[in-house]
Amino acid sequence: MLDHLKKYRIILASGSPRRKELLSGLNIPFEVRLLENVSESYPNTLQKGDIPLYIAKEKADAYRPLMQADDLLITADTIVWLEGEVLEKPADKQEAAQMLHRLSGRTHEVYTAVCLTTADRQQTFEVCTQVRFASLSDEEIAYYVTAYAPLDKAGAYGVQEWIGYIGVEEIIGDYYNIMGLPLCRLYQELLKF
Repeated sequence: MLDHLKKYRIILASGSPRRKELLSGLNIPFEVRLLENVSESYPNTLQKGDIPLYIAKEKADAYRPLMQADDLLITADTIVWLEGEVLEKPADKQEAAQMLHRLSGRTHEVYTAVCLTTADRQQTFEVCTQVRFASLSDEEIAYYVTAYAPLDKAGAYGVQEWIGYIGVEEIIGDYYNIMGLPLCRLYQELLKF
């Protein structure tokens, strides 16, 4: 379906196994390329979707000097936004448990931004999904933090894991956006690219 992209070597600039799995589902050939120490910092004046938009573009700009003429680079960033505050990846299991306690019984927003970059063009977009969590017990949170790997996930949870099965009451928007790559919108943008 995306035959017009055959002129590009598509590069996913992400170490996320979830993004790799999701992009594979679009049935387009791509390779993963990673740079060390790409900054994920942002101005503290940014809010909501502007944060991952800024970071996705900064990631792309870090790769630009290494790009070939036929490269199409895909960079992305995801944040969880709760009551006026960003919840990034937790530093440790204690912080992961604190984040899950904060998310328990509340609705939050997940923002993922994607940046598509070639030698002569750059396009960004962001998608927001609302997620409502049921009230989680201390035991459920402790089990998840111990049995799973929440430290590499914004907001300390993976919707596709046990905590999502038992805790997510409602989703408004793109499910795959919560996992880190809004596939429907990405497909639409690639069709137009």
